[in-house]
Amino acid sequence: MARYLLSRLGQSVLVLFGVSLLIFFSLHLTGDPAAIMMPPGSSQQEIDTFRHSMGFDQPLLWQYGQYLGNLLQGDMGQSLRYDQPVTRLIGERVPATLLLAVTALGWSTAAGLLLGLVSAVWRNSVWDLLARLLAFSGQAIPVFWLGLLMILFFSLQLRMLPSSGYGDAAHLIMPAISLGAYYMSAIARLVRASLIDVLHQDYIRTAQAKGLSAWRILIRHGLRNALIPVVTVQGMYFASLLGGALVTEIIFAWPGIGRLAVQAIQNRDFPLVQAIVLLAAVVFVVVNLVIDLLYVVLNPRIRL
Repeated sequence: MARYLLSRLGQSVLVLFGVSLLIFFSLHLTGDPAAIMMPPGSSQQEIDTFRHSMGFDQPLLWQYGQYLGNLLQGDMGQSLRYDQPVTRLIGERVPATLLLAVTALGWSTAAGLLLGLVSAVWRNSVWDLLARLLAFSGQAIPVFWLGLLMILFFSLQLRMLPSSGYGDAAHLIMPAISLGAYYMSAIARLVRASLIDVLHQDYIRTAQAKGLSAWRILIRHGLRNALIPVVTVQGMYFASLLGGALVTEIIFAWPGIGRLAVQAIQNRDFPLVQAIVLLAAVVFVVVNLVIDLLYVVLNPRIRL
């Protein structure tokens, strides 16, 4: 187990090192970064002064060494637009994004598991048809369109929920529902397909021959093995949500990382953009590492 964990940790460090290289050198692929970051109409003297203050007049390897050294110390740079450390700006937005991500993924996982379970157990029945219809609908409706429809109906027509903003639980309902609808549908379809395949395995028939109850076989032997692909998908979904749900956060004016990323791009705040991209990469790597460990828990043979 220790060797398995060390191997995954080593791979994660290499991936993050490669991501830092890509993020740093991508800034220089478009030309002079100082000219890109400065506002339109800036004089050449202002651009030269800014280039020197940012260290862009130094060799690239020296710049990368400084960038990597600052990252190892937790310094991701200074925001050009807000004149604050980008770590502080991102830290202020993380709670809102985390709340939205956990809520959206929580209800979508519960609903998706229930729909997939019902659809697999009562396959080709009316319940299976209704569950699949709901799943297909969730994946067919775009997130932005569902969000706008909910605003028109629940906010403008019924005046039950606030149309945007961040505050109490009422502000969270519509963003979480619109964001989690797609994931609920994907999880339901995946659980159905995986569970149907598992229920035809030999060890399921052996458990039935031993006289175990149907629900015990379904939950303990069937669902546990069917969850392995679901865990993979869930990890990727959760990582993408923590990286920022751009469309949802913009529609509902949710003050999360996704909305901050859009504002940083519009303002040419490249240090902030770089920090957000790096944060998203770190989240994906960490979530992948957690998924690898969950594989061992769900199926101990994987550690071999």
